[in-house]
Amino acid sequence: MRQLPEADRDTIRLAQDPQFARWLEQVTATGGCSHPVHLSGSTTTLDTRTGEILHHYDTRSEPGERLLIRCRNRRATVCPACSRLHAGDTFHLVRAGLLGGKNVPATVRQRPRLFITLTAPSFGPVHRAGELCRPRRQPLCPDCYDYTGHVLWHAHASKLWDRFVIDVRRRLASSAGLVQSHFAHHARLSFARVAEYQKRAAVHVHAVVRLDGPGGPTDEPPSWGTADRLTDAVRASARRVLVHTPYSPAVGELALCWGIQLDVRPLYADGDGPSDDAVAAYVAKYVTKGASETGAGTDHKVTTSSDIDTAPVSGHVRALMRTCWRLGGLPEYAPLHLRTWTHTLGYRGHILTKSRAYSTTYAALRAERAHHVGHLDVPDTITDAQWRYVGSGHTPGAALIAAGVAVDLAECRRLSADSRQQGGGVDNSSA
Repeated sequence: MRQLPEADRDTIRLAQDPQFARWLEQVTATGGCSHPVHLSGSTTTLDTRTGEILHHYDTRSEPGERLLIRCRNRRATVCPACSRLHAGDTFHLVRAGLLGGKNVPATVRQRPRLFITLTAPSFGPVHRAGELCRPRRQPLCPDCYDYTGHVLWHAHASKLWDRFVIDVRRRLASSAGLVQSHFAHHARLSFARVAEYQKRAAVHVHAVVRLDGPGGPTDEPPSWGTADRLTDAVRASARRVLVHTPYSPAVGELALCWGIQLDVRPLYADGDGPSDDAVAAYVAKYVTKGASETGAGTDHKVTTSSDIDTAPVSGHVRALMRTCWRLGGLPEYAPLHLRTWTHTLGYRGHILTKSRAYSTTYAALRAERAHHVGHLDVPDTITDAQWRYVGSGHTPGAALIAAGVAVDLAECRRLSADSRQQGGGVDNSSA
C-alpha cells in the first residue's frame, strides 16, 4: 500500500485533534501567516480602583499550550500573508501624506508635491532584454564592469539620499533669498521613499516629496514655496550632490553620485498627472519585494564565502556578492559591515523610510487596526502580561492549511473590493 506524503499525514493528524477548531481560529487570526511566532504565557487585566480581575487569558488552554501571532515579515517570498498586510499599511501611510487622513489634514493635497525617481550611475554597459539571447541586464564585459563601485555605491546610498535632502533644503533657501540655516523657520521638507532593485541589480529610489510650512502638515508653505521651485531644487541637487568613500590603499577614494536618469513628476490636486492613489499603490507594491524576488541577491544573510557559491543567483549577482565579501574584509571598510549585507549586495538601508512629519507611522496603523478588532485600552485598568517565545513556523500539514487560509482571505478581500467598486465606492484597504 502506497504511503501518504508527510504533509498529508500531518494534515490528517491535525484535523483529528480535538482542539483543531481552536487551532484553525488561531491560524485564521494570523491571516494564514507562513511563519507564525509561538508564544506561551498569560495576561491579566485588573481594575485599578477595586482590584477586580476584569479579564484573564492563559495559553495553557490553547492547542499545544501556545498562541500563534504574525511574523510580520514584509517580504512576499517569505510570508505572502504578512506582506499583503504590510503593503496595505504602506499604502495608507503614503496615501495619508498625499491626501490627508490618519491625523494628517486634507490640505496637504494642495501643497507642492513631487514623485521622483533617482537612479544609480552606470558601472558598465549591460545587455537589455532579449539582446544576444543573454539574461537581462548582464554586463557586456564582466571583466570591465566596476563591481567595486557598484557595491560601495550601495553601501553609501542611504547617506547619498541624506545629502540630497539636505542639499534640496539649502537650494530652496538660497532661491528664496534666505540664510540656509533659517530654512526650518520658513518651511519643512517631508518625504517617503522606497528602494527598489533594478534588473541590473542596482538600487534606485522612488520618493514622494512634499513642501509644508515650518509646522509640518498643519502649516501652509510660504508663498515662495511652489512646485516649480521645488522641482528646480530637486533637479539641481540630484546632479551635484556627492558622497566620498573612505580612502583604501586597494581602491582609493571614490566620489559617488546619482545616475543621470532622473524622473521628477509634479502631483496636482486637480488630477493632472499621476494619481495620488496610484503613487501610493506603486510604493506599496515595491516595499514587499525582497532581493531574491528581483533577482538581486537573497533574502537570507550570507555567513560564509561558500554560501555565495551555492546561492541561487545569476553570475552577475554572484560577482557582486563576492566583491561585497572581499571588500568587507578590508579594515578601512569595516564600518560599512559589507559582509553582513552581502545578501543585499551591500545595500544596508531600510526599504521604506520617511521623514517624521510626512504622515502617520506603522505603529499607529497597527494600533488602529487593533482597536478595530476589539483590543481596546480600558481606562482605570492595569494589565500584567508574561510571555515567552517557544518556537516559530508550521509543521508540513499546518503549512498547507495556513496557505489555504491565506488564499481564501485574499480572495474574500478581492471580492469585497470588487463589490465596493461596483457600488461606486473606493477601496483603499490594500495596495
